[in-house]
Amino acid sequence: MRYSCGVVGISVCSIWLLRHSKLMGSSDIDNWIREAKGSTISFWNDHVEQPLLSIRDELFETFRKRQKGTMEREEVQLTADSLHRMLLAFSEQTVGKKFPENASDQEMLEIVMLRYEKELMHPIQGLMGGELARSLLIQVQKLKLDIEEAMLELDQILRANEINFAILAALPAFFLSLILAMLVRAWFKQDTRAEGRGRVARIQRRLLLVEIERAIMQFQTYEDHGLDKDAQCMFGLELYFLDCLHCAVEGHAKATGEWICLRQDIIDLAKPGLETEQKLSIASRMERVYDCLVPSSKRS
Repeated sequence: MRYSCGVVGISVCSIWLLRHSKLMGSSDIDNWIREAKGSTISFWNDHVEQPLLSIRDELFETFRKRQKGTMEREEVQLTADSLHRMLLAFSEQTVGKKFPENASDQEMLEIVMLRYEKELMHPIQGLMGGELARSLLIQVQKLKLDIEEAMLELDQILRANEINFAILAALPAFFLSLILAMLVRAWFKQDTRAEGRGRVARIQRRLLLVEIERAIMQFQTYEDHGLDKDAQCMFGLELYFLDCLHCAVEGHAKATGEWICLRQDIIDLAKPGLETEQKLSIASRMERVYDCLVPSSKRS
């Protein structure tokens, strides 16, 4: 009866698998395996491999094109220097005084615009012998500089966004890996604690029982020597180990139907008036009888 549920479950699963296998003329299992394989490969390519390759390629491409990016900035600087010289020459000729080399472009642009507005009042005369054509060329140069600066900033933004999109594409795989790692860690910790079901957890429960026996014997030693305070402290330690054992075995004992008897034995061990020999006898019986405390090698 102990393994009847497991046997029934395995039998039902076996019959179900047999009905969908090639032995019964069905290709369902092969189709499911093929679909699962395709989905796994697709997920790996879309959310793991391609995003990581994209991040790698983008980073390496950034390093490879660093020199090219420097040249682009130099071209923008050349355009800015050319505009500055044009403004400087135009302003000096228009105003009739010498401007310093570090004069503000904005200040000189105001001079150009004032001259441009004045020349527009007589456009034919301005084109033939005035400064209208020069002012138009300066404005074209200024427009060229603005476009080059905007394109340089746009290129930097696009490169940054390509890396961001690749990272976003890899986030599902990252979170899935994190969740799997947390589940494995939680399962491993649960299995190795005294409340778990593995071999290590069983050893932890048996060690708790050993600590209880040691506390019982040490309590009796203090009692024999008249050390009442030390005996009380040791009895408190015994109660602590009993509480730990109570929490560790409750779920297992309820599953096997041993909880009522095991709980009563734990209560008897916690009684201060019970003789030491009786407590040690109870602890020894618990170690031999109850399934959750029996060594793995002795389980049937």
